[in-house]
Amino acid sequence: MSGVDAPEILAAYEAVRSDKDETNWLLISYAAATGNQLVLSRTGSGGLAELVGQLDDGQVQYAYVRVEYANDAESKRVKFALIVWIGQNTKIMRKARANIEAGAVKKVLSHYSIQVDADDRRDLDEADIIARLRKAGGADYNGGRG
Repeated sequence: MSGVDAPEILAAYEAVRSDKDETNWLLISYAAATGNQLVLSRTGSGGLAELVGQLDDGQVQYAYVRVEYANDAESKRVKFALIVWIGQNTKIMRKARANIEAGAVKKVLSHYSIQVDADDRRDLDEADIIARLRKAGGADYNGGRG
């Protein structure tokens, strides 16, 4: 399957999903400029802001991130987002194949509330992503405010 089901990717996925692990994001990249072999390139515990700093403008990358936010003073929600990053300097053939190859990634990183397709870091604003997660979750205790 292109390497997305490699043991290190599966272990990182479980770490991000675990309430007992501080890892809250993972990043999958292509092993080479050509071909469809995917590898785990990084993991981290610094949230979406840290993840965004690791994205490569010359690559297609797939990220999985844990997002925690409060609905009110008493409750906290945990949701997951799948990010399909297509850097603006990515070669045209790699861009063209991204949607097809994303299907394999979605089968392995299957538990997420939203998918975010991005080609600009501004597409990954944490407040916007939280607003989308609130809508996807159905309950919005803030009356639509982020």
